Amino acid sequence: MKILITGGAGYIGSTIASALLDAGHTPILLDSLITGRKEFAKLHTFYHADIADQEAVRQIFSDHPDIYATIHCAALIVVPESVAKPFEYYNENVVKSMSFFKQLSELGYNRVVFSSSAAIYDVVPGFMVREDSALLPLSPYSRTKYMMEMVLKDFCHAYGLNAIALRYFNPIGADPKMRTGLHIQFPSHLIGKLVSVAMGHEEVFNLTGVDWPTRDGSGIRDYIHVWDLAQAHLKAVEHFEKAIKEGSEEGLPYTAINLGSGNGVTVKEFVAAFEKVYGQKVPVAIKPPRPGDIAGAYANADRAEKLLGWKAEMSIEDGIRDALKWGQVRDTIIHY
Repeated sequence: MKILITGGAGYIGSTIASALLDAGHTPILLDSLITGRKEFAKLHTFYHADIADQEAVRQIFSDHPDIYATIHCAALIVVPESVAKPFEYYNENVVKSMSFFKQLSELGYNRVVFSSSAAIYDVVPGFMVREDSALLPLSPYSRTKYMMEMVLKDFCHAYGLNAIALRYFNPIGADPKMRTGLHIQFPSHLIGKLVSVAMGHEEVFNLTGVDWPTRDGSGIRDYIHVWDLAQAHLKAVEHFEKAIKEGSEEGLPYTAINLGSGNGVTVKEFVAAFEKVYGQKVPVAIKPPRPGDIAGAYANADRAEKLLGWKAEMSIEDGIRDALKWGQVRDTIIHY
């Protein structure tokens, strides 16, 4: 099958492309390269354009009329940045995505797999969330994901789209073959920061928030290897019709699915696991929570196994190992 991936030159999009390629499919990449890397696109058919460029989108489907589905990864994703720059986030993640989805429906390409986020969940007792758990997005970034799920539902009702919203928990690691990995030079999230300290790019790891109502006071998350995440997208396009039929919500050809390991790990526990794999202690400084931070959540991933035949296979130690390996080779692949 041919699959269009928007944001296909980003960390997750490029890993999905590799998973599709390894499984015998043909990924077609669309990326504006605002944050994506052209180095990640060189192995694939690549269109350098914005999702809002309707002429470019028409050209893609004219060149590849046999595209089966679209995986929509294109988005801005940094929570603190979204607090400082809400206009940019609503414009890129909501306004442009709405126009893109409307164009897909007009062109007759109605299968969409959408990159959503676990950041839309409210904090619940015990921190484990199912797809029907309460939602309370607290940052502009998470609100853009929540809003686009609502938009997709309405578009499925009105314009004939069929959509699967995959709610990502926290991706870690890199493509095990080291083709792609985390490409942001100065990452803001946990594993990127720890690797930066290990590589000597930063002096200390800032542990933001230690007064959450968790077992050790640090935030709790569900860490999923990015290769497992990519395999879930492969399953989503291969089992698209089944997932839509069996998972339909409110009678609509739409379903939301958690993608997580099913294990809640605190930040302090993750740092300890990192130090064990790395073989050295990491200097840690306690800091207040960042804007938009929450106590956290971890996934009940039963729905993913039922509808997609998928479950996470790799451990956080695998993710840490691959992240460290990628940290050593990144600068030979990406030229900043």
